[in-house]
Amino acid sequence: MQPNEVKALLESRLDGCDFHIQGEGCNFQVVAVGDVFEGMTAVKRQQLIYSALSDQIASGALHAVSIKTYTPAQWQTAPERAQ
Repeated sequence: MQPNEVKALLESRLDGCDFHIQGEGCNFQVVAVGDVFEGMTAVKRQQLIYSALSDQIASGALHAVSIKTYTPAQWQTAPERAQ
């Protein structure tokens, strides 16, 4: 898969989030920013992203996925924002 494919997949399954995807092949780093994460635990945030990618993970199209999630307020001071 390509980063743009992962991004399009996530955008189609999770409304109101901005996604920043890096990686190639079956290894990707996902940074997700959205109001949807407000009040969620870190585990719930990860589960939300994993559930959106579950079919691709099960098929092997995605193997290693690193996930970081932020609310818009948290994103303002996130280290990934500077990249």
